[in-house]
Amino acid sequence: MSVVEIERTEKINLLGLDGKAMEAFFLDLGEKAFRGNQMMKWIHHLGQSDFTEMTNFSKGLRERLAEVAEILPPKVAHKEFSKDGTRKWVLEFPSGGRVETVYIPDKKRGTLCVSSQLGCALDCSFCSTGKQGFQRDLTAAEIVGQVWVAQNSFGPVDNVGDRPVTNVVMMGMGEPLLNFENVVTSMNVMMADFGYGISKRRVTLSTSGVVPAIDRLSDEIDVSLAISLHAPNDALRDQLVPINKKYPLQVLLAACERFLNKFESNRRRITMEYVMLSGVNDSVEHAKELAVLLRNVPSKINLIPFNPFPGSEYRRSSNNAVRRFQTFMQDAGYITTVRSTRGDDIDAACGQLVGKVVDRTKRSERWKNKIQLQNE
Repeated sequence: MSVVEIERTEKINLLGLDGKAMEAFFLDLGEKAFRGNQMMKWIHHLGQSDFTEMTNFSKGLRERLAEVAEILPPKVAHKEFSKDGTRKWVLEFPSGGRVETVYIPDKKRGTLCVSSQLGCALDCSFCSTGKQGFQRDLTAAEIVGQVWVAQNSFGPVDNVGDRPVTNVVMMGMGEPLLNFENVVTSMNVMMADFGYGISKRRVTLSTSGVVPAIDRLSDEIDVSLAISLHAPNDALRDQLVPINKKYPLQVLLAACERFLNKFESNRRRITMEYVMLSGVNDSVEHAKELAVLLRNVPSKINLIPFNPFPGSEYRRSSNNAVRRFQTFMQDAGYITTVRSTRGDDIDAACGQLVGKVVDRTKRSERWKNKIQLQNE
């Protein structure tokens, strides 16, 4: 984008520019490319959004930046911090819409669950977000803005290496691979030295199985991959994850093998996410099927307790059922973990908090309207 183009359009939100794009932005302004790294540090290392505070830029450059650009993070519409350290935000964007972002601490690790879309079009039967429908893709600035808000919620950090957000998972609202360009740009910012400096092994993209985009992903960026699997056979997965009808399990797993073959590492595995649904997919027979299904794909299994939501037909598997499933998979040679349930005191699964806040807002508006009518 040239300076002329910048002048003719709305201000560009610098939160959405990766390193190369930031350098190009400054070159178009007639500045040296190194200004891009300086700006990245101001935004992502120091959490600064005010050009007037950027003292290593001349006054003239700061004024020019204010004319053509902005650093505009999402607004915190609602936040809840748990006693166990979990933090959840409902973030509202200037262009409209709200998403949920969740921070989960675990010893020295701080994992941020980031949304990529407003709603989701895939309509997985056990997912609260899918029931809200799909509105639009998030821009790269809106995705990166979630990391910016979370990081800055902890206040200034003296040592960049001690940042609270150490891991990011594209596992919030939406299907990341259906918003490919913006998601890849955002992950580049997350991993950049002048961005958030997160290791490529600690940035994970979770997909329900958009096979062509998995192949494209391995050509464009090196990150960790997680698959929302949830079933050991096509008949059951067709019910739980409808995209399976287009890309059935053997097609999906072949894409997983191709993804792993792109990278030279014997230790590399794909995380298979498996939500535990009582009486649906949680029997030892299902575990046996799963062990056979994944025999050719280096995998680690993440068993996820189901979070019920209003209108859902499913129930959470018992602790005994989860343990039996986990034990079988471990005995079959798979690293198998059970996701800890965190932040129970502040709301459960992705999308649920957004729905409650929106509903709360609507109730508040209805109450105000009722009072107004009574006073007329």
